[in-house]
Amino acid sequence: MSVDQKEVVEELKVEWKRLWLERVDDKVRAEGVAIQDYSSLFVDKGTVIHATRDFKALNFKEILEQHQIDNTDRYIPPTKEVGGWNKFIKHQITSQNHPMKKRAELYETQHKEKQQPKKGGRGWLHV
Repeated sequence: MSVDQKEVVEELKVEWKRLWLERVDDKVRAEGVAIQDYSSLFVDKGTVIHATRDFKALNFKEILEQHQIDNTDRYIPPTKEVGGWNKFIKHQITSQNHPMKKRAELYETQHKEKQQPKKGGRGWLHV
C-alpha cells in the first residue's frame, strides 16, 4: 500500500510543480492565477493560488491529507519556520564536539597597530 501512496504522492508533486510554473501573475492585483484545472489538487481554472493580502495560501500537506495519504510529514520537507534540512544538518551533525581543534583555531591572529591618521583624522584640507 505504501508503494501506491508513493506513486500518488509523486504524481501530485508533478502536478504541484506544474501548477506553480504555469500560473499567470496579475501584477495589477498582485496575485497568481491558475491557468488550467488541476482536479487532483482541487484547483479550478481561474483560482487565485497566490496573493499578497488577505489570502490563505495553498498547502501541499492539506492536499495530501484530502487524498488520505498516511504520514504526510514523511513526503514533504519541513517549513522555513522550522528550519529545514540544512539547518538540521548545520546544528545537529556538523556542530558535534570534536576532540581536535580546527586548524584555523590553532593559529593566532597577528594584530597590527593602527597608524596615526593623516591630518589628525580631519582628512585633506582644501584652501
